[in-house]
Amino acid sequence: MIPEELRYTDEHEWVATKADDLVRVGITEYAQQQLGDVVFVQLPELGDRVEAGASIGEVESTKSVSDLYAPLTGEVVAVNDAAVEQPDLLNDDPYGEGWLFEIRVDDPDALEALLDADAYQAITQG
Repeated sequence: MIPEELRYTDEHEWVATKADDLVRVGITEYAQQQLGDVVFVQLPELGDRVEAGASIGEVESTKSVSDLYAPLTGEVVAVNDAAVEQPDLLNDDPYGEGWLFEIRVDDPDALEALLDADAYQAITQG
């Protein structure tokens, strides 16, 4: 099931609004199913400036290595150390404990350009 309240990227990341200019990012249920068992996560550093669409980390599974992309431009203000220490959180709870990082976004309106749940569902069933 795809949570309705989140926004999504073509790279299978979800984005949750935490405050007007603060978002939390993770990978979707679909992404973790495609990856298989996640064994390693590399996240951006606190304070990193990230540009929308830029590769900023990676997720490694028993099947492959996939880049993580910044969904929006801004500053990384939190990283989920638990996900780094226990990568299987991405498989067990991708929308909860398996979140990856938070960004203070430069332009909160840019969130509207991301996919809604219906549009994301359409690309996962393509």
